[in-house]
Amino acid sequence: MVYGGKPSRGCQMCRIRRIKCDETKPTCKQCAKARRVCPGYRDVNQSHPASEGGSASSQVPDKPQQSATPSLAPKSGRSDGLSLEGTGTPSPRSSSDKSIQAPPPLAVDELASCHFISNYVLIPKQGLATTRGFLEFVLPLLKTPEPSQHFLYAFKACSLASLNNRVGTGNDFDRAALGCYTKALACTFTALKDPVLTKRDDTLAAILLLGLFENITAKTLGMLAWSSHIEGAIQLVKSRGQEQLRSKIGLDLFIAVRTQMVIHSLSTGKPPTLDVDWWVTDPGSNEYSMQLQQLSSRVGELKSEVNALLATVTRSSENMELMKDTIQNCKSLDKEIVTWLRELPEQYMWKTVAWEPYNPRCDYSKAEVFPGRIDAYVDLWVVNFWNVMRCMRIVLASLTIRCTAWINFPADYRTTSEYATTVRTCVEAISDIIASVPYQMGLFSKRKDLRSHATHSVFGCGEDTSEKGLAGYFLLWPLACIQGQDYLTDSQRTWVKGRLKSIGNTLGVRYGNLLSQLNVRVPSMLILRDRLKNDPHEMPADIAAIMAGTAASGASPPSPVASTAGGAMPPGLPGMSNPGISIPGMSEIPSAPGASADALANQEAIRKQMLKRQTEELVTKAVEKPGKLDDWTVKTWLQL
Repeated sequence: MVYGGKPSRGCQMCRIRRIKCDETKPTCKQCAKARRVCPGYRDVNQSHPASEGGSASSQVPDKPQQSATPSLAPKSGRSDGLSLEGTGTPSPRSSSDKSIQAPPPLAVDELASCHFISNYVLIPKQGLATTRGFLEFVLPLLKTPEPSQHFLYAFKACSLASLNNRVGTGNDFDRAALGCYTKALACTFTALKDPVLTKRDDTLAAILLLGLFENITAKTLGMLAWSSHIEGAIQLVKSRGQEQLRSKIGLDLFIAVRTQMVIHSLSTGKPPTLDVDWWVTDPGSNEYSMQLQQLSSRVGELKSEVNALLATVTRSSENMELMKDTIQNCKSLDKEIVTWLRELPEQYMWKTVAWEPYNPRCDYSKAEVFPGRIDAYVDLWVVNFWNVMRCMRIVLASLTIRCTAWINFPADYRTTSEYATTVRTCVEAISDIIASVPYQMGLFSKRKDLRSHATHSVFGCGEDTSEKGLAGYFLLWPLACIQGQDYLTDSQRTWVKGRLKSIGNTLGVRYGNLLSQLNVRVPSMLILRDRLKNDPHEMPADIAAIMAGTAASGASPPSPVASTAGGAMPPGLPGMSNPGISIPGMSEIPSAPGASADALANQEAIRKQMLKRQTEELVTKAVEKPGKLDDWTVKTWLQL
């Protein structure tokens, strides 16, 4: 008898993969972490085949023994224990492994639905005194006797897209998700023509799910399509009236649309709808959540007003005072936010639990933690609550600097006291957001020194230690907001872009990959935008002759210099032409009153041509690689 070694107690899948199994029952953590179906454990008391009657080679000399182990691996090469191509029937088992129970058959649609619900719907709520969840209307609508086709197609599209982003290539989930999305669009378009179907809850729910689908699968047109869906949802809520608030589902839908409206306003610069009808009593949310929504809306409204002012007003003493008043409004609202945050109860507070040292050999584009603090929060709602407020402070600081630059033109705005204050505010907010990312992306469940502080992973279903797509979805806007700030260091920017790519590739929210391609610099690029929209100085009367090289001096036309007036270029924009059109050695004078119509038309044509060229330069510099982002998304971030 030959001794074949001590039989392994690990599960069948871990033995196939030749990794250490923790032997947790009924499902080992290795399989759960990899989102595989654990096939179970064999009976170690059963006689080892190599110890009965000699070695395996002596038993079957002419034919090598065929182990029963590989039979559990799917033929497609996947190691998750399920056949994802069709019905999801598990692979056949050998008769020698009778103690291993086969997992029940699970259809792909059911697998995708469970994955989506566990990642986006059933979320932790143990920290805040609220019953408000994310997409809480989905489950009740699925349980209705006859859910509408457009809602079912939209839900199936999101489910398949979410699952496809996690399991990778080698399946048809992407194509199936796109097919469901197309059917959902067609059915929703038809339903919006019916006055009865327009008022139904599942119609509004389908539109919200279609917007979420764009973020999950975004490739080039994510923001444009998402914005279109949200604008449609806002109009639909207005048409539904007060009757929608009488049911729990209707109220959940109303709150969801209101939240998306605020995010849409802060992202695109469009003014939010601030009618009194939007601020109804919400029994599901506490007073702090309501105040957060109201403050966010006020910031969005102020941003829209500043964009309009900087694009239209001319330089005069009255408008100078108007800009100073606008700066004071921004400062007052920021002070109100800071005071309000200090008065929050203890359950909203965060604490620093670790410190990450700097490693000069580390590739921070792939690192999970950036050197500095690692902060812990009560749950995902609280950390998202804080990051939204930090982003609003950054937005207000940017508005203040843009107005300051307008007032101090042609002097360098970076020499003002407002700029120094803004730098301190933004650097602090950026550091706080970076310190919160490890908590949201599941690092606390991976590192032993942080595991005792992990609180956000208690989801309604699924493994607690698994990373959830919702955490990445919540992180999109804070990371996109800070990655373009002028105040980031190069290493910080590299790390933030790496986290956005990780959200897209690891957590399955593809919009993160799209946002990582943005190269916008704020506020410097927005200040150039403001001068492109509204040049504070008149063009020279003989600009056409100068540009054509036919000026009285006979000199060839000089090209616009690459520095702003005052001798300083906003940080991060080397080589950008000056949006304020100025000709060296020439004084800027208004157009002559007696100029002919043809001369004025030619002057205006040249001006438009220069503005178009400089706008194209700005858009080009705002993207890392040409073709990765659509012009609409870039121009939206630049407020163009």
